[in-house]
Amino acid sequence: MISWLDWITTAIGLPFTLIVIVAVFLQVKKNQCCPIFVINLLFSDVIQFCGRITLNKGYFIGYVIFNFGLFASVGFMVCISLERYLVIAKPLWYRFRRNIKTSVVVCVVVWVLSVLFYLIVFLPFDRMIVFTILSYAFLLPIPVFIFCFVRTIKALSGALSFPADKKRRIAAIQVAVLLTYTLLFMPIIIVRLNKYSSISIYIFNICLFLSPLADTTLYLLSRKSFLDKLLASLCSCETSDSQEMSTRDIESTTVANTETV
Repeated sequence: MISWLDWITTAIGLPFTLIVIVAVFLQVKKNQCCPIFVINLLFSDVIQFCGRITLNKGYFIGYVIFNFGLFASVGFMVCISLERYLVIAKPLWYRFRRNIKTSVVVCVVVWVLSVLFYLIVFLPFDRMIVFTILSYAFLLPIPVFIFCFVRTIKALSGALSFPADKKRRIAAIQVAVLLTYTLLFMPIIIVRLNKYSSISIYIFNICLFLSPLADTTLYLLSRKSFLDKLLASLCSCETSDSQEMSTRDIESTTVANTETV
């Protein structure tokens, strides 16, 4: 069951991620802002998919590739959350400090740290101790995500210079990052820190399979057209419900008046 789920999510997620990467580069060609961290996050997802394919064929190198992509994915999620926080909380500092060169340097640092972080596994120490240390290390981004989410929401209320649609996109990205890490990465950490069972391993694999698919939502939420259409559809549903309720109230009032007469 797990192997079939692995192949299905890979068959769906890998082409979809590649399509999103192409869409991002087309967006950049239209003289729009280059989402460097999102692009690198998507490439880390592609690395995870490639690692899973190689691992399913029985090669140990697939395990190495997959974990390397997983560590890089966490790093770029932190970068995206911090960037969205700085955009709304420190706009002047971000405007003068942020440039392509700085973003590229940060991306290189994340990739290098991902390699070094994974090399810890091959140190001549007890394997269980190493995995426990790595599992606790995955807890480190959680305070960062919570801080960026809370401070961003607080700063949005006082950011009068930002348009409403941009505020919605920033808030949606922060919510997506926090929920993705909480719902998909926290179970992985809990399973690694506790004894394995059949149910826990099943949950562990499902979270690993779905985490690259969840990353594509960050790109979708960063697009103005997608989020506006989503909010418009929700608003239209609420409007239609309210209209239907008001129509029912009018009809019931009319019937009651008729019966009274």
